[in-house]
Amino acid sequence: MSHSAAAPAHPPRSLAHLPLPLFAAPMGVGGLGLAWREAGRAVGAPAAVGEALLALAGLVWIVVFAMHFMRWLRHKEAFVGELRHPIRSAFAGAMTIGLMIVAGGLIPHAPELAAAVWIVAVIVHLAIGVWTVRGLLMAPREAATLTPALLIPLVGNILAPVFGARLGFAPTSWALFGIGALLWAIVQPLILGRLINGPPLMERLRPMLVILLAPPSVGAIALATLTGGWGPAALAVYGLAAFMAVVLLTFAPAYARMKFAMSWWGWTFPSAAFAVATLGVAHASGSAVFAALGWAALAIATVVVTIVSVATLRAAAGGHLLLPEG
Repeated sequence: MSHSAAAPAHPPRSLAHLPLPLFAAPMGVGGLGLAWREAGRAVGAPAAVGEALLALAGLVWIVVFAMHFMRWLRHKEAFVGELRHPIRSAFAGAMTIGLMIVAGGLIPHAPELAAAVWIVAVIVHLAIGVWTVRGLLMAPREAATLTPALLIPLVGNILAPVFGARLGFAPTSWALFGIGALLWAIVQPLILGRLINGPPLMERLRPMLVILLAPPSVGAIALATLTGGWGPAALAVYGLAAFMAVVLLTFAPAYARMKFAMSWWGWTFPSAAFAVATLGVAHASGSAVFAALGWAALAIATVVVTIVSVATLRAAAGGHLLLPEG
């Protein structure tokens, strides 16, 4: 028998299998950095923690991007195949959302560089969104492929105004908010319909449910930023985020029993974004109750990001991130 005929297309451990959802790592770490930065402003938390986490998020983004760039150079077929995957392809949007967060981290330190990074992130994110919507319109999707991850490339536009408005791009930021909010209103009912009517999510994909917390949390922050304060519209959207947070907390015992999968990163950015929103409400209202809730949300987000980061580093050390999924 020919040895070449029996050889696999890729070695068991190969850069070809590097998961695209790894781009959610700088999102989660950076989101936590933004939460600690907001906590410094709202409740007197150490400001250095947030800045250190945001710097780490930038470093993680560069490392993950470089690894995927090498993957594209060496294993183009595998990389393109993942971009065509009906579920995992949505995490291409995590690349640009992470870059938006990097821009946000740079604003107090290098605003001109932050603006340049933000513009690149927004342009590429819009291109990914166009490509995603085109794919949805061109070919019918099986219900099983409609997961909360689909919100990442479409609703990610809601995050852009959080930084764009501070950089002086107010009209563009409102337009981006409109794109993200309206796509959220269109796409989320399709996802909820699938979740309610079936088929059920596979166990390793269930952490993606927490992604449902991200749009109302980020939407509330964006509205507060665009309108100059936590007015009725921002608070109304925050109310939905708080409701979803309570619903998702009821799943905590089941999540604690799950085996590690890259979908765990689905817990990180949404929990951090909710912490930012809660701390923002606490700062605006001066309420001791919301301050306590803000501390609690920050603590939960910190624990979540820490647990998922440690589990990912262990998986990386064991070479598991370079193995085929499943």
